[in-house]
Amino acid sequence: MTTIKTVDTPRIPLPSQRVRAALRDAAPALLGYAAVRAVGVVVLIYWGHARGQSWLRKLSTIWDANWYANVAVHGYGHSLPAMSNGHGPTVHSNMAFFPLYPAAIRVVRAITPFDTHVSALAIAWVASLAAAWGIFAVGSWCYGRQVGIAATLLWGVLPQAVIESLAYTEPLFTALAAWSLYAVLTRRWVWAGVLCALAGLTRPSGAAVLAAVGFAVGAELLRLRRLGQPAKAWRPCLGLLIGAAGLFGYVGWVDLRLGRWDGYLAVQHQWNSNFDFGHSTARHIAALLLHSTPSPLGGIVVTLILCAAAVLFALSSANRQPLPLLVYSAMLMVMAVGDTGFFNSRSRFLLPAFPLLLPLATGLTRVRSRASRVVLLSSATIASALYGGFLVYVYNHAL
Repeated sequence: MTTIKTVDTPRIPLPSQRVRAALRDAAPALLGYAAVRAVGVVVLIYWGHARGQSWLRKLSTIWDANWYANVAVHGYGHSLPAMSNGHGPTVHSNMAFFPLYPAAIRVVRAITPFDTHVSALAIAWVASLAAAWGIFAVGSWCYGRQVGIAATLLWGVLPQAVIESLAYTEPLFTALAAWSLYAVLTRRWVWAGVLCALAGLTRPSGAAVLAAVGFAVGAELLRLRRLGQPAKAWRPCLGLLIGAAGLFGYVGWVDLRLGRWDGYLAVQHQWNSNFDFGHSTARHIAALLLHSTPSPLGGIVVTLILCAAAVLFALSSANRQPLPLLVYSAMLMVMAVGDTGFFNSRSRFLLPAFPLLLPLATGLTRVRSRASRVVLLSSATIASALYGGFLVYVYNHAL
């Protein structure tokens, strides 16, 4: 009698199983990130209680948060009073604020008992965790799991990390940007394009993601040409087309709505947000350095962050970071330095530039003493929490 041997075929994990495995792999980074941000939120709660203010209301209505709530409730075409260059209240168009975040607020408000402002804050907090996961994924892919964990923790203890706990678009944008870049690095071109389009519907900074995707697609087309496989070029090209639809779609809609080819630029001009190749930034920094009276802490920190970003970009280039990450960081730096708006917002514009943290994360993993790493991260967590409280409750300037 002949015995027939059966060969077990390898089981292909289901998508849900792959997600659970990836989540388990990222768990230390996500738990650590949640812990350091929890410290920051506790400080905000205590500070608000000491000043007799509702911390929840403060975090969900501060500065730009009110504008996003305005769009979520009333749609475009409505405005709120705003300060312009210290010359008193003026009225600006709310079309300066991109539509994805307000649309998400409307959805969450419709399916939960939360009001508009709490819905906005809930989205930001969930998005910050998604961003932390994306940062871990990119860092792990480039330099290993420990670097991915360190980069995630560092993102949570940046001086301007309080923005990650406010009802702002930076957490959502960073999540979309990080996962789009991860899709680029792993050659998932259509996913990269979809996430890039969503990032382009979240903030003007979507131009940085689009530039990174564009450079990656160009490199991929050259690679396919060298390999003699031009037929495979349709996926990266499709991803790039999808990615461009978000940013250009919204800008084009504003142009049509206002009946002029430069409609979006005109809206930005109302907000004194133009591109001047860094002249405004240079003037602010020169004033801080040369002024005889003590400079405000916020302006000093922003200046230091800009300088640190330049140094970290040089280190990232020296470490031969993947080209899409370098392009993304460079674009964010150019947009931050070249903007003529509120000087203090420049550090916020750099918050999504997480690839700049990878050289620091690599250095942190090389610290041999675990106790030293704990002391460094604990000190940074406390400093970030205190500075965040100062920005929210004391520093009377737009974030």
